[in-house]
Amino acid sequence: MTSNHLIGLLLGTEEDWPTAFEALMHRLGGISSARGRHAFETDRITIEPFDLKAVPRYSMVIDRLSHWYYVPREWLKKAALMNDVYMLNNPFTFQSMEKHSAYCAMIRLGLKVPETWMLPNKTPPENPRFPYTAQRYNKPFDLGKIASRVGYPLYMKPFDGGAWVGVTRVADENELHVRYDQSGERLMHIQAAIENFDVFARSLSIGAETLVTSYDSQKPLHDRYQIRHDFLSPALGREVTAISRLVNAFFRWEFNSCEMIIKDGEVSPIDYANACPDVSMISLHYYFPWAIKTLAKWCIYCAVTGRRMHIDSDTSTYFEIASRNDIGYDDKLVLYARLAREYFQVDDYRDFCDKHLSNIDEVMVEYVESVDFDRLLVKTVKSAFPAHEHDKFVTHYRGRLSAWARDQSAG
Repeated sequence: MTSNHLIGLLLGTEEDWPTAFEALMHRLGGISSARGRHAFETDRITIEPFDLKAVPRYSMVIDRLSHWYYVPREWLKKAALMNDVYMLNNPFTFQSMEKHSAYCAMIRLGLKVPETWMLPNKTPPENPRFPYTAQRYNKPFDLGKIASRVGYPLYMKPFDGGAWVGVTRVADENELHVRYDQSGERLMHIQAAIENFDVFARSLSIGAETLVTSYDSQKPLHDRYQIRHDFLSPALGREVTAISRLVNAFFRWEFNSCEMIIKDGEVSPIDYANACPDVSMISLHYYFPWAIKTLAKWCIYCAVTGRRMHIDSDTSTYFEIASRNDIGYDDKLVLYARLAREYFQVDDYRDFCDKHLSNIDEVMVEYVESVDFDRLLVKTVKSAFPAHEHDKFVTHYRGRLSAWARDQSAG
């Protein structure tokens, strides 16, 4: 008996990783388990009116669209509530992607988040009730005084931002007022900067796995992920991984990226609500195959084992650990990591992959070295760079992806 699993891709402008994911799933074919044969297909979901009682065709959906497009967001909520369709990220905690909720939750859990303040909108909302409300209840404030408490330099950034849009480094009070005036209607945070840090780490988590990379935000987009191995000590690597998994388990996210600054052995998370993370070939280059094969592994594991999506959050369990006065930060992190490990079924997942997907690295290498992948690489480069740079960047990406394939083959 064969169980058929249809994985829906809810996409916007992305073409590179969906094409690679579809190709890898096709190359892998089905798998056999104690429950019988399992076959997988992928389908790109279209946006259209929907009957709330209609039963979706999909057993799983990878959502890359609903963080800005409300129609598919409401379809996801319906499919989760009524039809138990599996989604990698809980659609009911998407509001936490506006950074503010994530900051509040992780501060309560004791993570070392730099001092952060929220500012009222510089330009007030267009609402006839606002003038009266503001006159009665809005308290005047001294922006310079608040910033002096945070300390210069600091960062001003949108409370709901992404891709570094609207993020500015502020050196003094004059620049502070300029940047605040420019923010308009956007609700902004100001956050203490950590200068002269040792390393900026960015982690990408997909299900039970986390890839931690060295990241340089000052570089062009195609060169921000640095190809550096063992750039963190084992202890710091475990801490960064534990924090990444904690965030994801807390919010029921299985596809997310986190940014952390490490200075003098201390890990400070600065952005960890990116539940629609960048997985573009242009950005990830060397690490792109890892993302694609890991996404395939997690989807197959969830589909075959019948893992149920959790839309209810168990925040009190985490807060009980946070409130304990008899243990410190390190011990709390161990307990958080244990909860996250249980949530993601890490041991069961690894056993499953060893038994049923032991060939996936080999299949991914064969794909990366194929004519089809090279055709995708060239198409992606031509869509991202001006014509006079095509040859340069085709060579650049071929080199980095070939290096990944060689490293995998070498073990």
